Parts: sequence; C-alpha cells; structure tokens
Amino acid sequence: MDNYYSLLGVSQTASAREIKTAFRDRAKRLHPDIAGKAAEAGMRRLLAAYQALSDADRRFEYDRAYKRFMEKSGFDYRRFLKEQDNPKSLAKLIFFDFLHLEDDEALDIWTKAGALDFHLEEHLDREDWMDCSFILAEELDRRGRCYEAFVLLAALVREERRKPYFKHFMEEVETFLKELVRLRLKPAVDRETYAACLESLLGLGFPPKDESRWLESLAKTLLELGDKRNAEVILREAISRSLPGRSRRHTRPG
Repeated sequence: MDNYYSLLGVSQTASAREIKTAFRDRAKRLHPDIAGKAAEAGMRRLLAAYQALSDADRRFEYDRAYKRFMEKSGFDYRRFLKEQDNPKSLAKLIFFDFLHLEDDEALDIWTKAGALDFHLEEHLDREDWMDCSFILAEELDRRGRCYEAFVLLAALVREERRKPYFKHFMEEVETFLKELVRLRLKPAVDRETYAACLESLLGLGFPPKDESRWLESLAKTLLELGDKRNAEVILREAISRSLPGRSRRHTRPG
C-alpha cells in the first residue's frame, strides 16, 4: 500500500524539483498512448500525490496527518482495523485508506457506513477528523458529489472558527468552499437545497463581500422559488452588507 512519497518514488525529504521530476518521469510511463486505458486509475493516483506534495501547505498537512498513521514494523494496521467491528475502527480505516491513496475503497466504506449520517467527528480525534474531512471533501467534489463536499467543508470552517487547527492552511479550505459554491454546487442540487446551503454560509466569518454575493444568489433563488417577499428582504440585506462600514446583520427568510 503506497503513500504519496512511495508512489512518486521519492523520499520524504525530497525537494520540490525532485518531486516534479519524479512526477514527470512516472507520468510519461502512465500516459494513455503508452500504457493504454488500464493506466487511468494509476495516473489519477499519481496526479493526486503530485498535487499534494508540490504545494507547500498541502504537503505540510499531508505529512502531519500521515505521521499519525505510519505503519508499525511487522504490523498490518489496515487488516487490524478491518477486523474490528466498531464505528471508531471504521472511521480510522477510512482515513488510513485515503492517506494511502485507496480512494475508491475509502469512499465506498464511508458511503456504506451512511455517508453524511456517519459522523466522523464522533469517532476520530479532532485533528484526524478535520484532516480526513478535507481529503474526503476533495474526493467527493472530484466525483460530482458536491453537496456532501459542501457540508463537510462548511463544518470544517465552523470548527476552525471555534478553535484554530488548520491555521495557514485554512485559506485553501475557504477557497475550496467558495469555488465549490460559485461553480459547481447549484447545478448539483435542487433550488431549496441550494438556498439552504447559502443560508448556512452566513455567519461563518467570511468577509462582507462574500456574504453579500451569497445573499444576492439567495435572493435570486428565492425569486425562482416564487418567494418574492423574502427575496426582496434578502436583496436589501445584500446591498447593505456590501456598503463599507455597515453592520453585519442577517434577516432570515420566513
């Protein structure tokens, strides 16, 4: 079972240039024109490893998370977890598989366990839950499961505001969430769900310009749902929120 470093064939102390060179060399061998369609899964795993290790912040987060799950010499940790019949071991197995690029297996286990109804935060340490949730959200988004990715990311932002953990990495988490909402969430859900998602973003501590934009989208969605009265209230709030020096308040529709 590989980790990101062994998949690229580099050491954990490899420089950015070494990582880039290793990725290019291995990617050439996995190119469809050379290796055929059967290599697509391997190329996807290789790309995931490169994307994580070529970015300093993401590499730091991966190293921090993986350190907690290093296999002990002569001990099959994954087999041990699979043999345990309890939610805590199942949650650890999901995280372990993600860290070892077993994305299909990890996502399948999480989905069968109940997906969003399987609350990882109840079975993992806080740090492991937050790291696992971010990796899981990335994988869900890649597979078009945008709503589930949104729920996980919003929960991470809420928890980070309560007690910082990601710190310098949080900017990437927030950017991921905002791009998901701006580009992919709306076509993936019905209008009522999209409105509820926008509503849940307010009060999470994002800048007023972001909240103003979400309020405008919320007003438009409410109009599409035929709720003209609340749409007008929300639109006025969006305008108010966009003005410098105005207080941050939100009138909930209803």
